[in-house]
Amino acid sequence: MQLIDGKKISDEIKAEIREAVEEMCAKNLRPPHLAAVLVGHDGGSETYVAHKVKACEQVGFRSSLIRYEDHVTEKELLQRIAQLNADAEVDGFIVQLPLPRHIDEQKIIEAIEPAKDVDGFHPENAGRMMIGLPCHVSATPAGIMELLRRYRIETKGKHCVVLGRSNIVGKPVSVLMAQKAQPGDATVTVCHSRTKNIAEITRQADIIIAAMGQPEFLTADMVKEGAVVIDVGTTRVPSIETKSGWKLKGDVKFDEVAPKCSYITPVPGGVGPMTVVSLLRNTLQAAKNRKQE
Repeated sequence: MQLIDGKKISDEIKAEIREAVEEMCAKNLRPPHLAAVLVGHDGGSETYVAHKVKACEQVGFRSSLIRYEDHVTEKELLQRIAQLNADAEVDGFIVQLPLPRHIDEQKIIEAIEPAKDVDGFHPENAGRMMIGLPCHVSATPAGIMELLRRYRIETKGKHCVVLGRSNIVGKPVSVLMAQKAQPGDATVTVCHSRTKNIAEITRQADIIIAAMGQPEFLTADMVKEGAVVIDVGTTRVPSIETKSGWKLKGDVKFDEVAPKCSYITPVPGGVGPMTVVSLLRNTLQAAKNRKQE
């Protein structure tokens, strides 16, 4: 069993991005600028955005954090998005999800200019990804594909089972795994909450990508010997072992599944760091795409 070290790979990619930024600055071009809009004080969102801000510093990006309280109106948020769309100094921005219930998340996503949608959630980016055109690919699926690429994990002709059908992870990663590419060229089965006999399906899988948001859902009896397991889950569960009173759990029961695997990602330290670095890569690409004055 080999552990897939997302932290190590993300550090390698950050070094590559930092070098690209230095080259831009040497040509008297401004560094990429990533902005983040954060509504409310959700613990998970706060942590994630803090990681993004820190990562921007590490690679030489400019970063802006725009905060709103939970009671911000949808109209106010849309107005700020319009300002960010029009701001030539901002290359890419994200609106951290989830949003309060009174705000229509899809309306917010669709208001973002696709060229600046570095989260890759806008329907234009999602559609372009679906047919294999250049676009900002959603950060978590992009990070998963990069891990498979850098660990040289064979995907061609393999049976890949994706657990979960979310627009953010399950659907896009299933498309990427099936496309004519390396990694890719896999035969993909998507399982979800209405799928019958999931264990029978996962036992046939060469590669399992678990993205259901159910802590320790995937157990040893659901995995065949030698499988590759990518755990996307990051659920906070109460814990007396930590000072914070909680710990992150993946969708995979790691201790019992890991011995059966050829490769497996840990939680934390697997897919998580790759999500942040993929966002940086999208922002760098957005900066390269901008018209230089």
